[in-house]
Amino acid sequence: MIAAKALVHALALTPAAILAWQIREEWLTGSGGLGADPVAEIEHRLGLWALRLLLITLAVTPLRQLTGQAALLRFRRMLGLYAFAYATLHLLAYLVLDLRGYWTQIFEEIVKRPYITVGFLAWLLLIPLAATSTTAAIRWLGRNWGRLHKAIYAIAVLAVLHFWWLVKSDIREPLLYAAILAVLLGWRLVRRLRNAVRARAPQARRHQRAP
Repeated sequence: MIAAKALVHALALTPAAILAWQIREEWLTGSGGLGADPVAEIEHRLGLWALRLLLITLAVTPLRQLTGQAALLRFRRMLGLYAFAYATLHLLAYLVLDLRGYWTQIFEEIVKRPYITVGFLAWLLLIPLAATSTTAAIRWLGRNWGRLHKAIYAIAVLAVLHFWWLVKSDIREPLLYAAILAVLLGWRLVRRLRNAVRARAPQARRHQRAP
C-alpha cells in the first residue's frame, strides 16, 4: 500500500513538476513550450488538472463497486486534496499572472464574467472539503462528514460548467468532461434507485402476505 500511495503521489505531482520546469525554461530562455500566451497556458493546464483529478476522485467509488477492491477508497481523499491543490494554483495563477496583483478586480470579474463566478464558487466549496479531509475531522463530524462531502457533486458540475463557459468556440473538450461527469453521476443515481427498489421489495411482499 505504501508503494501504491507513493505512485499516486508521483503521478499527481508530475503535471505540476513538468509545468514548473517549462515555466523555468520560459523565464530563462523564452522557449519553455508554453506557446504564444504562457499565462493562459499555465492557467489552463492547472485548471484542467484540477478538473481531471476531481473526476478521478469521483471515479474511485464506481471502480471500487465494479472491482470489489475496497482498498481503492484509501486514495479518494488524497486525490481530492490534489484536486483542491491544483484548483488553488489555478486561482493563484489567475490572480498573480493575469490580474498582476490587482486582486481587488477579482470581485468585478466575478460579477461580470459568469465562468469566473462558477469557477470561484467551486473553489470556495472545495475549501471545507479539504479542511475536513483529516482522520480527526472524520471522527468529529461522524455522519455529517459524508453529508458535507456530497458537495463534491455540485463542485464537479460547477467545474465543468466553468470550463464549458470559458471555451469560446471548440467545445469538444469540455463536452468530453461533461459526458464523463454525467456517467459518474448517473452511475450513482442508478445504484441509489436500485437500492431503494430492493429495500421496498421485502415490505411489499409482507403486505401481500398479510391477511
